Amino acid sequence: MTTPITDHHPLFAALRGSLLAVELSDAQVDRLAARCERRELRDGAVLVPEGQSDSHLYLLLQGSIAVVRGHGGAAPTELFTLQAGDTVGELSFLDDHQHYATLVARGPATVLALQRQDFEGLLDSDPRAVYGVMRAIVRRVHQIQHRLSAQANELANYVYKQHGRY
Repeated sequence: MTTPITDHHPLFAALRGSLLAVELSDAQVDRLAARCERRELRDGAVLVPEGQSDSHLYLLLQGSIAVVRGHGGAAPTELFTLQAGDTVGELSFLDDHQHYATLVARGPATVLALQRQDFEGLLDSDPRAVYGVMRAIVRRVHQIQHRLSAQANELANYVYKQHGRY
């Protein structure tokens, strides 16, 4: 007996291995992949500038993206670097929130971009898929919040141990 070959969308495999697809069936991942766009970025390319709203959720497939405050200014500050598998743009994707920093490719990078309007097109046809992706976004935001809380505690402990002298 042979196993039937299933033709998936070309972006299926990239999306299937991501945290966005954890709760989705293969058919749901395929429908979601059909709504995504693959973008290739060169070194130094700006994905989203600071202060702009962008209705896309990005999944970093390859390379790295720096999150930089004051990019292009006299004293830019690199806050952190995103690696393959990370998502970015969750808040702007959900509510048009402006990006607090510029997203800059560090070397060649590849992202999947999901536009909110395209994603919302799944609401009527596959609300469970939308629910699964939204749960993944909330999990990601929870991870970010946890990391920020840990860093704030570390900073508070450092300042305390230095008796306010740092």
